[in-house]
Amino acid sequence: MHLKIFVLTIATFTVGLIELIIGGVLPSIAQDLGVSVSTAGQLITIYALVYAISGPVLLSLTGKIERKRLYLWSMFIFTIGSFLAFWSPNYSLLFVSRIITAASGSLIVTLSLTIAVKIVPKAFQARVIGIISMGISSSIVLGVPLGVLAQDYLGWRTLFLIIGLLTLLAMVTIQLYMDKITADQSVPLKSQLRSLKNIKIISAHLVTMLALAGHYTLYAYLTPFLKDLMHLNAYWISAAYFVFGISAVCGGLIGGFLTDLLGATKSILIVVGTFILVLFLLPFATANLYLFAIALIVWGVLSWAISPAQQSYLIHNAPESSDFQQSFTFSALQIGIALGSALGGTVINQADSINGNAWVGGGLMIIAFVCAVYSITRKVPNPSVSNGLGLQK
Repeated sequence: MHLKIFVLTIATFTVGLIELIIGGVLPSIAQDLGVSVSTAGQLITIYALVYAISGPVLLSLTGKIERKRLYLWSMFIFTIGSFLAFWSPNYSLLFVSRIITAASGSLIVTLSLTIAVKIVPKAFQARVIGIISMGISSSIVLGVPLGVLAQDYLGWRTLFLIIGLLTLLAMVTIQLYMDKITADQSVPLKSQLRSLKNIKIISAHLVTMLALAGHYTLYAYLTPFLKDLMHLNAYWISAAYFVFGISAVCGGLIGGFLTDLLGATKSILIVVGTFILVLFLLPFATANLYLFAIALIVWGVLSWAISPAQQSYLIHNAPESSDFQQSFTFSALQIGIALGSALGGTVINQADSINGNAWVGGGLMIIAFVCAVYSITRKVPNPSVSNGLGLQK
């Protein structure tokens, strides 16, 4: 792997860790800072909300700044937020640290993707997006279990200290080995937001949001799913999460290769279509442990295989606002995770069986497939009229 791509991937992994690693240490934080677990849980909610909003906004506001310089400053601010979390003597300061790390982290992840596609040949862009996505997916999947494992030996504060130190190390590496990257022609935020009025683009973002919502309708409640339908103990549940996590990490890379091989449109339809089948079949696969293991691996791969195809699709169909579109994709992802988790909880409360989560998730995935077909078949009558953003088929 190209050293620069490796560094960008490690940076996204480090930044991604800070979002969900806190989920594994919420009881410790609540006890240490004298708040309830539910109040401590708001540290996850505020991160997701700030991340979703700040990514596209900050990217547009910093459009004229040279990319390497912006990347380093974003990492520096992220490091300050991490150290603040390590030091924070009360809940309020820890809450502020989450806002700082979410805002700077959203910019770092988007810049990692946009920088990566600029330093490789066009034929390898989707593959590179897949590699960067591995850094993101692995941090999201492994964040909670790593937090649980580390707190027993290090304490929750040390986790943030380590993340801050890793970010500083990445900063030094980038300063030494990354060349300066000139910013693209700046497009005002208002003009970039107009691109979302284009039905071809906004329906593509709906695919991301609905696909993640469908996925998290079940994945957010995987533990009760495994307990109720398969009667697995804690050991086997941990093993299931591990298998899923490894599969999800590989999914980004597999999705990148698939997109380079078949193109973004075919890859999106294949991944979402297969996702529909897997979600509807998962409750039936629980009848056999080996069959379920296969379904779990495929499910894990699919959960992140869609990201490279979606990013590549947006790069080619909105080239003049591609940075903004990539950032907005992660906003749609965060919204999808929140919606899916909330909907999954509602389904559990209303239904007699947790099977309903898989089927409701599959229903959302069907809607995502319809949105994908709709976006792919739309044409922009006159790209020159599309607010100067160069939207095209």
